[in-house]
Amino acid sequence: MDPTAVDEERLAADLFAAHPDAARAAVIGVDEVGRGALAGPVLVGAFALIVHRRADGSARAQVLPDGIRDSKQLTAKRRAAVSAALRADEDLIWATGSAAAVEIDEVGIGAALGVAARRALESVGRRLEETDAQLPIAGIILDGNLDFVTDGLGPVPVLVRVKADQDCVSAAAASVLAKVERDSLMEALDRTAPAYAWASNKGYGSAAHRAAIAEHGLHPEHRSTWKLA
Repeated sequence: MDPTAVDEERLAADLFAAHPDAARAAVIGVDEVGRGALAGPVLVGAFALIVHRRADGSARAQVLPDGIRDSKQLTAKRRAAVSAALRADEDLIWATGSAAAVEIDEVGIGAALGVAARRALESVGRRLEETDAQLPIAGIILDGNLDFVTDGLGPVPVLVRVKADQDCVSAAAASVLAKVERDSLMEALDRTAPAYAWASNKGYGSAAHRAAIAEHGLHPEHRSTWKLA
């Protein structure tokens, strides 16, 4: 089933009910990629879906490009096409944030996810403010079962939802943007350290990747505090 804006419109409708003068609101979908990899950064995508108040008081989300799905449900070619369509639309507001392997080693993956999420959300927040300083944020939809965004956010509702990247269009868009960006980064890193085959495994723990670690040792992009070989 295609992702919808049902949850985003519900969060916006709650805000509209509490703030009768609000004509529109943003709901930010958040998803991560690279959490379980052995090498490379963890990336968090944040995508702001704008929801408008209709004349009858109901909520209606902005129209997005076709083909948005959970990134895991798309081929690499299709992911790239959807990401390109999202990036080409100057009316869309989104960002990614990352935490490098060295940061993951320093603070742990859970805290590093929070660091990457804050970087993404702060960037989206700045863009929203530049677009409309009065635009309220009705909520954040976070894919998964671990809340790594609430700390430090203030009074913004956070909906933590398993399979949000499959069901909620804002989280699906965030997942595609983050996945394509991280894959491209790992392919670039592969050109500097081809022994680890990062272009194909994207830093995850394939048998070939683990064998390369055993043979060649660790690269600075490896999460050295993890059990890697």
